[in-house]
Amino acid sequence: MSKKSLKTLLALTIASLSGSAAACGSQPYIGEVCTFATTYCPIGYAEADGRLLSIAQNQALFALLGTTYGGNGQTTFSLPDLRGRNPIGVGVGPGLAPVDLGEISGQENVTLFQPNMPFHSHAANTIVTAKLHAVNSNGNSTNPSGKFPAVSANRDNIYSNSPSNAELATDAVTVNASTTVGASGDSHPFSVRNPYVGMRYCVATVGIFPGRE
Repeated sequence: MSKKSLKTLLALTIASLSGSAAACGSQPYIGEVCTFATTYCPIGYAEADGRLLSIAQNQALFALLGTTYGGNGQTTFSLPDLRGRNPIGVGVGPGLAPVDLGEISGQENVTLFQPNMPFHSHAANTIVTAKLHAVNSNGNSTNPSGKFPAVSANRDNIYSNSPSNAELATDAVTVNASTTVGASGDSHPFSVRNPYVGMRYCVATVGIFPGRE
């Protein structure tokens, strides 16, 4: 291939890449983040994957980013890492928590604990056992109120089908109850991600240096 043909091919390649970078415009601002559906970032861009860049080779970009996203600030600085993450506006939105530039937060899976659960109730299974206490000797009273059942000394009938009209002593009956509430759940983490489609975030490393508003 001749040098002329090679130069023509290179020019066409650069032009096509510039066209594919339309998400940031034909002349992007340095530090601008663009989304691409391609398998790579075009010329003039670097993938937003947290990589370290040389300050000496990217002075304009370093002047804008500093060490907000990492790096030692002497020879290197980092790009933001947007792999598997969504960008969010910095500042304090109405009724929202503050967000700082470069802040990383959130997780894709969470586990729900008891303090996080809404008010609710569970079905309970209760087992009650009772014992009727009596005196295994001859009785000494014909009045059942406040007394214990006893052996009839004269073999008189001690049962009646009439409605009850007396209460035995408090200690006459002992009742034990045991209630069991079954445990629920397995404490497995669950996803809190929104529906998504994977694309590629790229940072413009060359272009127009953005002036302040």
